[in-house]
Amino acid sequence: MRHSLGTRLSLSTLLATGALAGGLLTGPPPSVATADAVGHQEARAPQLRVRTVARGLQHPWDVQQATGGRLVVSERDRARLSVVRQGKRHTLADLSKLVWVSGETGLMSLAVDPGARTLWACHGSARGGRHVQVSRWRVDARWSRLSRHRTILTGLPSTSGRHGGCRLLLDRDSDALFVGTGDAAVGTNPRDLDSLGGKVLRIHRDTGAPMAGNPYAGASTARRFVWTYGHRNVQGLAQRDDGSMWSVEHGSYRDDEVNRLVAGGDYGWNPVPGYDESVPMTDQSLPGEQQEAAWSSGEPTLATSGASWVRGPQWGALEGTLAVAALKASEVLFLRFDTAGGLVSVTRPPRLQRLGRVRSVTSARDGDLLVTTDNGVRDRVVRVSPR
Repeated sequence: MRHSLGTRLSLSTLLATGALAGGLLTGPPPSVATADAVGHQEARAPQLRVRTVARGLQHPWDVQQATGGRLVVSERDRARLSVVRQGKRHTLADLSKLVWVSGETGLMSLAVDPGARTLWACHGSARGGRHVQVSRWRVDARWSRLSRHRTILTGLPSTSGRHGGCRLLLDRDSDALFVGTGDAAVGTNPRDLDSLGGKVLRIHRDTGAPMAGNPYAGASTARRFVWTYGHRNVQGLAQRDDGSMWSVEHGSYRDDEVNRLVAGGDYGWNPVPGYDESVPMTDQSLPGEQQEAAWSSGEPTLATSGASWVRGPQWGALEGTLAVAALKASEVLFLRFDTAGGLVSVTRPPRLQRLGRVRSVTSARDGDLLVTTDNGVRDRVVRVSPR
């Protein structure tokens, strides 16, 4: 059964119809535009300033803001946590004895609560067999040392390290931690509610317990952690100002997706028998109701990854858009959605097409965007702001 959140448009469709002229979608069809978005489409996107704040990194997966101008950065293969301040980097922790590194899996997403001096990381586990886990630490007042390590969630499936996920996001409105996971390239995982692969999970940020409002919270099995299912490889999570949760997902050879998450929603990835990647990313022939993507890349994929909502009037026409990193396409997309979740416009600033592969986009408290490159050599963290 088809369940569409607004009008679904792919990037390839927009390009084919000439809707991306000049980088900003202008004059969309009446069925796509909404009255509250028309003014933004007519505005000129600001020129962007890009400043390098950290160099000499290797596969930096995530960057999060701490206190006192500090940034915390994870490097996937080095399994290293760094703190960057005023252009200088120091090692917060070498986690190589804790982190299993293989292929796409290693030290991945971070979440930081500066006020509580608490840090979470999602990573491959070097202990107890191949899987992915979420760890939590306390940080000292100078952000120079970790202590009180605790594993709060374990058993996220992994095989070779392919499709390891794994994006973390602290809920602004509760004590929940959202965890986006990959399907570990195992076809049965996404729709198996008792597998933690191919899901978005919702757990208590301190204890790792399932949140009481989860769709299957009363179950005695792993499904009590599940918020949504039927995903392929969740690489991004972002919370809109209205509280809604959105995910960014790698497609197969087609259809990277941005999804608006609905509790208990099935997002339609079911590559069986075996691992059949020719099936649709959102397979509407499956039993029940599948949630259609809010945006899809079409064919080929762009390898979309991290994402963050753009905040602050200084961004002009880009305020309120979802900034989405793209690895293969080497760019950042700014997607505008209406209040119902329908796609309105896509902006692709040329200034952000010079960084190479882009892994993560997160928001600084002043509205700037923090971006990590993922080229494997001479990687960096850059700060993007409107001029």
